[in-house]
Amino acid sequence: MNEEGEGKRFWTRPWKGVRGLLLWFVLLTSLAFLVVVYIDAFTDASIRLDFIVIGFLVAVVFAIVAILAFLLIRWLCCWRNFRRVLIVVVSLAVLIGLFYLVEDWRGISSWTKFKREWEAKGEHFDMASLAPAAVPDEQNFAMTPIVASSYARMLTPDGHRIDPPNTNVVNRLEMPLEVQVEGLEDSLPSPGDWLNAVKIDLAAWQRYYQKAAALTNMFPIPSHPGQPAADVLLALSIYEPAIEELRQASLRPASRFPLDYDTDKPFGILLPHVAGLKGCTMILELSACAELELGQSQKALDDVRLIMRLAESIRTEPNLISQLVRIAMVNLALQPVWEGLTEHKWSDRQLITLQEEFKRPDFIADYRLGVRGEMAWELGILDCVRRHREPAYELVSRTEGQLEGRLFAWLAPSGWFYQNQIRSARPFVEFYLPLGNVENRVISPSASRRADKIVISGINHVTPYNLLDRMLLPAVSRAIQKSASAQACVDLASVACALERYRLAHGDYPEAITSLAPQLIDSLPHDVVNGQPLKYRRTADRQFVLYSVGWNETDDGGVSGLKPDGKAMDPTKGDWVWTTSSAPQTPGPPKP
Repeated sequence: MNEEGEGKRFWTRPWKGVRGLLLWFVLLTSLAFLVVVYIDAFTDASIRLDFIVIGFLVAVVFAIVAILAFLLIRWLCCWRNFRRVLIVVVSLAVLIGLFYLVEDWRGISSWTKFKREWEAKGEHFDMASLAPAAVPDEQNFAMTPIVASSYARMLTPDGHRIDPPNTNVVNRLEMPLEVQVEGLEDSLPSPGDWLNAVKIDLAAWQRYYQKAAALTNMFPIPSHPGQPAADVLLALSIYEPAIEELRQASLRPASRFPLDYDTDKPFGILLPHVAGLKGCTMILELSACAELELGQSQKALDDVRLIMRLAESIRTEPNLISQLVRIAMVNLALQPVWEGLTEHKWSDRQLITLQEEFKRPDFIADYRLGVRGEMAWELGILDCVRRHREPAYELVSRTEGQLEGRLFAWLAPSGWFYQNQIRSARPFVEFYLPLGNVENRVISPSASRRADKIVISGINHVTPYNLLDRMLLPAVSRAIQKSASAQACVDLASVACALERYRLAHGDYPEAITSLAPQLIDSLPHDVVNGQPLKYRRTADRQFVLYSVGWNETDDGGVSGLKPDGKAMDPTKGDWVWTTSSAPQTPGPPKP
């Protein structure tokens, strides 16, 4: 009887406490599970065992969350509990507000002090202060119709972005060397490499264009194969009208492309023209080498000078991309110069003209301009993230990034962005900019490696003050190495032209390059790597080897370093060499 009475009381008494919670848990779980199954059935998805398990787990979680929320609300309905929670919430809000206030004050005051200190030393931290001077349109190479076609699809004449791009504009600077056709991928000839004493293979280009003619009618070829150089020039003749117009445009005395340096988003500055300029340079390089082979040295000289003019047209652009493209263009110009010296194709007057061309580049000063622009680019990203609270990678690439990046952009105090700006700017002003010693014309590889080591060690320890800096800091050491190599190369080319002029006058190369100045060269440039005289020796076959000790700062006897494939030249290894022999290099005795 007692058991029966207890059982009745169990079923009849109110569902409270643990029993009530259990009942609500079962009801909510069942309801949530039915909803999930209904949605699955409504969307015509088949019910599988894994789906049933996942749906059940989702329902359980939903029920638990709902019950906990109900208990919390019920608990807060008590005024005493609500008051306690309110005090805690207000206290936390005050503490958080004070935290943001202190961090913002520390960040802005530190950045203001840092900026004022370095601006007093002549540094600039915004892209607008680095912008090249305005140029009248009638004097501006970049405003000629053929050059303007390289950017008119994406930019207005005052540098503002056209969105969507104007597809009616035809880029007349787009001059591909090859055809993007299936079956020709493996036929493209290897480029020449004067630093590794490798000439352009005109016969390979002749075969390439013959094969291309069987698949497309883009490049003209003769009915019967002739001399490789002549056939190559015939194939490239489709670009003659554009090249001639470009040659006339290059007579304008100045160049400034319409880039919007006043924008508050410097990372959004577009550079559509640099690809077209480099493409033209590749056409001119191949044409000049073919013209030299046919004895047309004056045409080849005109092409080399046009390459140098195209490279000069972007010299004042304050960004590393333009400076690195310019270095690549000048290196392409040196290929026909080297081939002409190897085959003794240049006259004394032409050599004087080439020497004048090689006086103009100053890649050390241009490196500093590019690094300052890179610094302004990074600071612009950080400032824009602070103002718009949009992750850096999404601002730059418009691609969705990771959640932690968004959380940092949304929640970080403004002061943290200012602190990141300091961490971003300091490596530039304290380490990377001083590497380009304009006064002494020296770029020290050892100093560059020390700077990299210090900077990398500083960003390995992650803090909120360097989180974005770690993402943005570029490999500036690559730019400094390329700038040093470019300056060394034009210096070697200038001395090589003087050596050829000496040979034309005396029948042989001199015993020492000191015999060249001041009659054949105003002054002998020193090695940009260490400030010492360039290395020079005559060889037994009446040739010469002229070289810089290169980025490894070691005299390797005039032998270039190679990459692991044994073909391409590695500028970080071996010497930077100018030799009159196109045969494989043999090491000479290292000089102390």
